[in-house]
Amino acid sequence: MPVAAQETSAQESKGQGAASPAAAPGDTHIGLIYRPQPAPSSYDAEAVPDDEGVAGARMAVRDNNTTGRFTKQTYALDEVALTPEQGRDAAVAAARDLASRGIRYLVLALPAAEVLAVADAVKGEGVTVFNTAAPDDALRGAECRANVFHVVPSRAMQTDALAQFFTLMRWRKMFLIVGPNEADGLYADAFRKSAKKFSLKINSEKPWTFGPLARARGDTPTRAEAMVFTRGLDYDLAVVADEANDWGDYVPFRTVDPRPVAGTQGLIATTWHPTLETWGAAQAQNRFRRQAGRLMRPLDYQAWAAVRTVGEAATQKKTADPAVLVPYFADPAFGLPAYKGVSLSYRPWDHQLRQPIVVAQAKAMVTVAPEQGFIHQRTPLDTLGVDQPETTCKLR
Repeated sequence: MPVAAQETSAQESKGQGAASPAAAPGDTHIGLIYRPQPAPSSYDAEAVPDDEGVAGARMAVRDNNTTGRFTKQTYALDEVALTPEQGRDAAVAAARDLASRGIRYLVLALPAAEVLAVADAVKGEGVTVFNTAAPDDALRGAECRANVFHVVPSRAMQTDALAQFFTLMRWRKMFLIVGPNEADGLYADAFRKSAKKFSLKINSEKPWTFGPLARARGDTPTRAEAMVFTRGLDYDLAVVADEANDWGDYVPFRTVDPRPVAGTQGLIATTWHPTLETWGAAQAQNRFRRQAGRLMRPLDYQAWAAVRTVGEAATQKKTADPAVLVPYFADPAFGLPAYKGVSLSYRPWDHQLRQPIVVAQAKAMVTVAPEQGFIHQRTPLDTLGVDQPETTCKLR
């Protein structure tokens, strides 16, 4: 199986390659399996960088090693890049290879099906998997796994964050527009549940039928079609479900009535945003830009948080032993400082990382969920996503 592998370590800046995982008690190798996005065939001002996620993990390794100098712990990142043609079997083979080399932590920037396949393949081998890219609620529900920790927010967390803000603003009547892809349907399902949870009303719901990349069609007939599409509807806000970014950006300013747009485009819910600068985030943004030569993206932040989870737990427990660290990840005593104003922690019932969610538009942060007034017996962070009494997860 042809896989491109690269290893980075604390000596990376000196041009020294990392060796195979050492047996030293304080030496921790973390595997990263990802699939770089192919370069666009034509100009795209917002093309995904080929090191998305990887750059965040590399920064986290540097952060871990900065602290590790004082605790005599060292960290290295073992990277495996899959080609677009390589699927689930390649991901599983890469994971097994890393596990055979003694690596006990795998960070995955892969879709849900591959996360599950890898988790099942390394089950029983003492390997912990961090999911940084798959928001599927099923991974935190019926398909949850005991050896998987979720850094990326679930779709339920994302739509709950938006719904809290809509409730605060007293925008009650929703117009839900659903794209043709499977992921669009899953996002729409999550929003329907959030609307019910926060007493919002979906007055209208329609599928998007104008085809992909509609935002590139600025002609008058398309605009007329969209006006007919929204005519005669009573709603406060349009919610778009377009996870592939095919058409959602086309909706704002093309509706009959002037209404805000939110969801996967417009006003969005995310882990990280270029305009986030409080709680030390500005320093993290600048540090990332110096190291990667670009802005930090959500996947970068999620990979950073996964790698930092290992380093922070090792610092707090004063050991690099996975047998000690892995149970501690879900311990209420564990906290991850992560530029969000509060320490982040993992829910013990489904291993989802609790975290504030940034609600933002393109050029400005609007708010951070959970909103004030939404209370919970444990932590307001548990008002986002599926709570323990409702979970269908049975860790196995």
